[in-house]
This record gives sequence, C-alpha cells and structure tokens, in this order.
Amino acid sequence: MKNILARAEKLGCKIPRIKSEEIDKKLAPVLRLIEDVGIKVDVKSLKRLSEKLKVKSEKLRKEIQKNAGEEFNVASPTQLAKILFTKMKLPTGELKRTKSGFSTGASELEKLRGGNPIIGKILEYRELSKLVSTYLEPLPKIVDENFRLHTHFGTDTRTGRLTSANPNLQNIPIKGDFGPEIRRAFIAEKNCKLISADYSQIELRVVACLSGDKAMVEAFSSGVDIHSRTASELFRVPIEKITNDQRRLAKTVNFGVIYGISPYGLSQTLGIARESAAEYIFRYFAVHGGIKKYCEEQITQAKKLGYVETLFGFQRKLPEINSADRIKSESAQRMAINTPVQGTAAEILKLALIRLADQMQVLNQKSKIKSQNGGVKIILTVHDEVIVEAPVKDAESVAKIMKETMENVVKLSVPTEVEVGIGDNWDETKKV
Repeated sequence: MKNILARAEKLGCKIPRIKSEEIDKKLAPVLRLIEDVGIKVDVKSLKRLSEKLKVKSEKLRKEIQKNAGEEFNVASPTQLAKILFTKMKLPTGELKRTKSGFSTGASELEKLRGGNPIIGKILEYRELSKLVSTYLEPLPKIVDENFRLHTHFGTDTRTGRLTSANPNLQNIPIKGDFGPEIRRAFIAEKNCKLISADYSQIELRVVACLSGDKAMVEAFSSGVDIHSRTASELFRVPIEKITNDQRRLAKTVNFGVIYGISPYGLSQTLGIARESAAEYIFRYFAVHGGIKKYCEEQITQAKKLGYVETLFGFQRKLPEINSADRIKSESAQRMAINTPVQGTAAEILKLALIRLADQMQVLNQKSKIKSQNGGVKIILTVHDEVIVEAPVKDAESVAKIMKETMENVVKLSVPTEVEVGIGDNWDETKKV
C-alpha cells in the first residue's frame, strides 16, 4: 500500500515513531488502573431520576393506548405493527419490511413522525424505557462500597477504538432531555473536582491530515467552524447567515462522507429525497477534491492489497472488498475510507492516555500521594474524552496540563484542539 504515514508526513504531519501494538502494550496498565479507580456515582440521584422517568413512561403508555383505541403491549413490535399499520392504517410506502411485516424500528418510525401524534409518543416511550433499563436501574446495583463504578475496557479489533463493558459507559447520552441529568450523577469525591478534556472534531482533523484537502486544512487552520463552513458551501449562502438546521445538516454530511455514506444513506439519515442527498454530496466533493481523492485512493489500494492501515500501522483486512456481492463490497469500501480515520483518532487518544498517566504519576510523587487512594487520577475515558479527578486546589493546573499534553501528542497538518472543563459532576465539565 502507498504508505499512509509517508503521505501524511509529506503533508506536514509529525507522527511519533511508535507502532500500534506498542501503544496498546503501554496502554494496558493505564487502563487497568483506570478500571480499578472507577468513577463515583450519586446513587440516590439515579434512583430519583429512575422513578421520575417511570412515571412519565407510564403516562405515555396510557396515552399511546388511548390514541390506539385499545390496550396492547407497547413494547411488542408485532402488536405495535398491527396497531399502526392494520388498525390505524398509517402509510407504509417508505418503510422496510421484515419477515413478520413492516418494521417498527426507530429509524422507520421517524419517517412517520408528524403524521400522527402516536408516533412521537412511542419514540419517547422507548427512549425513556431504554434509559431506565440500561442505566438508571442497573448502575446503582453495581457500584462498590465507596459508590464508585468500574467499567472494563477492551479494544475493537476492527477499528482499534477503545470499548467499554460491564457497564458500557460509551453510550451514556450527553444531549436530550435526560442525558445531562444522568451525567450529573457522575460526581467528584469530596474536596475534589472532575476535569474533562475532549478532543474537538478529532476525526475530521485526521481526515484533513490524511487527505491534505486544501479547503478543510484552511478551515481548521483559520479557526473557522467547520460545520458552518460546509453549510455555506452546500447552501451557497454567506457563513454568517447559516441557520442551526443548516449547520446540523452540514455536520451530518461532514461525518457521513468520512464514513463513506451513499446518497441513499444520507437521504435516510436526513429524511430528505435521494436526489437532494446526491446533490449535497456532489457539492461537497466539488469543494473538497482532496477528500474525494483520498476516498478513491483508499478504495483502490484496499482492492489491490486487501487491507487498510492507520498512521501507526494498525491494519484492518478487508477481503470482501473484491466480493461479487455488491452489498458486501460497498460495505468494505466504506470501511476502507473510515478505518484509517477512526483508527488513527483512537491511537491519538491512546497515546494521550499514556502521556497523561505519566504526568499524573509525577504530580502525585511530588505530593507524595498514591493515585489509587487520592491525589490526581484518570478515572474514565469515553470516545475522545478523558476524565480526571483532582483535589480542588490542583484542578486549574491539572486542566492546563491535560490540554497541553493532549494537544501535543501528535502534530497534525492542522491544529489539534482540546476542550477542557472543570466541575463537581460530569455534566458541569461541559459548561465551563
């Protein structure tokens, strides 16, 4: 394969000479320490929220049954499909079919939102039920005697990204009506603060690094909001006149492209006509020729060699990219585009964790404190974010160290930015 590292360095990136397997080897003891320390949870807060959501769910369940004109099991896809499509005769033209009939999956019901009030209530009922069953009821039962929660980390063998299990803390919502409330239950110990350091749009910055796309490099280098700029390109209006809805659409396109999204896939995600989605992708590539070239080169090289790799040498084999089965081949093509991006972003975070662990150890040695029992300690990592617990008196200085360390793990061809926040709970760290 055309060496992805050499190409990136030619475009101005400065990448540490360390292989992916060596990163994982050095990271293992860091992750074990994070697992052992855990993060403190306000159990009473979670229980109160659970009861609140159960009451709201029950009210919604009764409203749904009233709209349907009969009692039925709202959680049963079969019974729900019968109510919606046989009794209420809601339109099924764009819905996917399953072996038992039309799908009632969330993505399919979204297509019907607005057509009947029952749909919005069903989707809200499902969301609340999932929050209760996945987080609010189980988490209080698995904290230790100090009310700390311990997740277990692994690595996704396909992309190299870190995973979280027993419990999975990767999917705790950050937005919505109740996501922030759940995060407020993850708290700092007494006389401590939580510090969150989160890579800003790291995958898009990696794309700029791998592709050398002039428009994207210029946007990141000048500090322009990348999604607003893309919206300006797609809608052909000045950037200062971009609406929130236009920016949200542009954000979907920005991330969709690096996942190899098709016009059909984009149309389904945005709920727009396939022709409109195709036009957005056409306009995007008309401006971002470097990204289009990157996508084409990745697919060509993967077809030739049967694998792709990250900047640090992590390889993903893609034997199905040459399959006669179009669906399998196109899926592998999307992986060929995205894996180097996702995998490299994951490796950057892993390097940051290793460096931060060293920094925390030095800080604690100076204070003669063991991090397992006090002092400064990494307590969680989720996606592109690292969370540290530190004494109140040290919080500001630790935040500065985290930001500086994470931003300088690698030197991409565009600035690497880290957003840092300090708070008494996880949600507060996002408001600083």
